[in-house]
Amino acid sequence: MKDEALENSLIYQYNQGWSMRRLSAGYHISRKRVKRILKEHERQRIEGTAVVTKPKQRKSKLDLHKDEIHRLLGEFTNITAQRVYELIVEKGYSGKISILEDYIGTIRKSKTKEVIQCVETAPGQRAAHDWSEYMIEFTSAGGKVQKVIFFSYILGYSRRQYIEVVEDKVQRCLFECLVHAFIYFDGVPREIKSDNQKVCVERWESGQPIFNRHYLGFASHYGFRPLAIHPRRPVENLKIERPFYYLETNFFNGRHFRDKDDLKVQLRTWLTGVNDLRIHRTTRRQPLEMFKDETSFLLPLPKAHYDTSLIVYRVVNQESCIQWQGYYYYVPGEHMFNSCPVRVTDKQVIIYTPDFEIASTYAIPVKGDANRYIGLPASYTHTTRIKLPDVKQRLVSMGGEMDKYVEKVMIHKKYPAGMLTKLLALKVTYSTEDILMAVGRALNHGVYDIKTIESFLKTHARPLNEIKTLFDQQPGYEE
Repeated sequence: MKDEALENSLIYQYNQGWSMRRLSAGYHISRKRVKRILKEHERQRIEGTAVVTKPKQRKSKLDLHKDEIHRLLGEFTNITAQRVYELIVEKGYSGKISILEDYIGTIRKSKTKEVIQCVETAPGQRAAHDWSEYMIEFTSAGGKVQKVIFFSYILGYSRRQYIEVVEDKVQRCLFECLVHAFIYFDGVPREIKSDNQKVCVERWESGQPIFNRHYLGFASHYGFRPLAIHPRRPVENLKIERPFYYLETNFFNGRHFRDKDDLKVQLRTWLTGVNDLRIHRTTRRQPLEMFKDETSFLLPLPKAHYDTSLIVYRVVNQESCIQWQGYYYYVPGEHMFNSCPVRVTDKQVIIYTPDFEIASTYAIPVKGDANRYIGLPASYTHTTRIKLPDVKQRLVSMGGEMDKYVEKVMIHKKYPAGMLTKLLALKVTYSTEDILMAVGRALNHGVYDIKTIESFLKTHARPLNEIKTLFDQQPGYEE
C-alpha cells in the first residue's frame, strides 16, 4: 500500500537538499525505493496522471486445470464448486477448494438485475388477481395455527383492493371470488391478469398462453380479455404481489382472531376502514378517492351472473348413495350402479338421473358435520349387499334377452347372486346396448361366466368415460 506520509516527508527533505544516500539512511528504506518515489513524483509533475500498472499474475495450482473447469461449467450449468473440486482432484489438483471457489466466482459473474418498470394503466383498463396462504393462530383453537387461503383482486389504476378468505383454489372457487369482486366494485375491467395457475392457463405455446376453455367462457360472459404473466417473471404482477405485503404488515399485526369467521369480519372492516383510506405510496392518493375516477370506466355487470356450479359424474353405489367430499347423498334405488351427473354449487348438491332429470337436491352440510349420510329415508337401513330379487329386477329392466340370460344363470350357477351383481355393475362402465350385445352373444354360445363377458366388452365396446355426454358439452370447469 502506498505510504503518502512517508513520500510527502521524503520529497520535502529531498527538496531541502538531502541526498539519496542520506534519505535512504534517514527513512530506513532502500535507495532503489527512494529513486522510484522521486522518479514517479517528477513524472506526475510533468504529465499530471498516475501510472496504472497491471498487477502481476502469479502462477496458480489451478492453471493446469482451467480448461477442465471451463468445460465442466459449460456442460453442467448448475454444477457446484464442490463437485468441480472433486473432479479436478481426480485429475491431480493438489490445491484447496477456496481458490477454486474464488476462480469460479470470477467466471460466474452475477447477472445484472433487470430494471423493473411498473406499467400504469388507464382507468378501468386492467385488474389482477392472485392467491396467498398464511398460517394464522386462532385463540379459540388453543394456540394452534391453521392454514388460511386469501384471494386478492386489485384494480390497476386506483389500487382499490378486494380480499376474501376461501377454502381452496379450485376453478369454481376462483370464479365465485371474481364474481364477488365484480359485485364489490359494481363493474368489470377490460383486462384481467392472472398468474399461470392451471385453472386459468393450460400451457404456453410459441410465447403465447393457451387459456383454459372454461376460463375463456367466464371471460366472454363478463366481456374482459384474459392476460397472463410470462413464466418465471413475477415482476409483471407487482401490483398484486405488493398488496399482500401490506396485508401482512398492517392487517395481521396487532390483531387477534377468535376463529375464521372473526377473521372474515375483521377483514371486511379493515378493507373499507383502513385499506381504502390509506395514502398509497405510489399514487400519493387514497385508493377510494381514485376509484371515484375509475368506476365510470368499468364495464357494466350482466343481468345474470355466470353459473359457477361444478358438474361431475358419480356412480350410485350399492348403498344407493353417491359420494362427494366425504359425504354420502341418497339417490332413489332405481338408479343403483348408474353413473349420474351431479351439479355442485356453493350451497347445494343437485343429483340428476342418466336422462338429465333432477333426482335429488340437498343442501351442502356444514364442514365437519359428523353425519356422513345425507337425505336417507326414515326406513333406510345400511347394507353392503344388494338383494338378489332387486338385482334380477334391475337386470330384466334392461330389456333385450337379459331376462332369458338371467334365467339361465339361475339354473347353471349354484350361487348366482355374485355373478348377477357383477353383471349389473357393468352398467358403470358400459352402455346398456353394449351389455345386451355381450349377453346375447354369451346366451348363443351357452357361456355363463362374467369374465368372458367382461373380456368381450373390453374388446368390442367403448367405455362410457370416453364418450362425450350432454353435460360435457355444457359450460363447466375442472376441480
